[in-house]
Amino acid sequence: MSIADNIRHFEQELAGTNCRLVVVTKTHPVEKLQEAYTAGARLFGENKVQELVAKQPELPADIEWHLIGHLQTNKVKYIAPFVHTIQSIDSLKLLQEIDKQAIKNNRVLNGLLQFHIAEEETKFGLSLSEAEEILQSEAFRALRNVQLTGVMGVATNTDDESQLRREFRELRSYFDLLKSRYFADQLAFREISMGMSADYALAIEEGSTLIRVGSAIFGARNYGTH
Repeated sequence: MSIADNIRHFEQELAGTNCRLVVVTKTHPVEKLQEAYTAGARLFGENKVQELVAKQPELPADIEWHLIGHLQTNKVKYIAPFVHTIQSIDSLKLLQEIDKQAIKNNRVLNGLLQFHIAEEETKFGLSLSEAEEILQSEAFRALRNVQLTGVMGVATNTDDESQLRREFRELRSYFDLLKSRYFADQLAFREISMGMSADYALAIEEGSTLIRVGSAIFGARNYGTH
């Protein structure tokens, strides 16, 4: 199937749900991303700042760019002028830097708190207690130009559906708790970013509002060019 066919397939799958498709662009060339755009995709997610900065000017201006990979504070300034949402916020220090760079660019940047839900130690993310510590801090309340809009998590790379459901439900429970305790009056806090090419169907069933899909749209990644 072509990239356009795959985009249409996901649009049909998501019809009638509260979930949107984030097209993951990691390692894929601008030509392929343009095909996805032409087929109707407008929400693109990139893992690496360097790739995001290179691709963004080459593509239409109405794309909503999400940074979905781990973000170092010293790289926020490169994406602050145009990024829509940073899905991988895992520290107060990073939140403060995003706020600082957003102010410099006269913008409000959206962010998701990334939680560690997988069994693998390599994944980044907060625990619930760490997230609450951030949200209860004076430093967080002092932020002006960063808006938290939900939560994100990366599930374990496994075929075990029961484990995946358990991890997705854990993230959903974190969202519900944070929503009720800290964001009850904020309509913008509504995103649960979970599910990728291999497990998105389960994630949608468990309440995902953003699935991050690359290989199921573009085919296997080509790492040979890097």
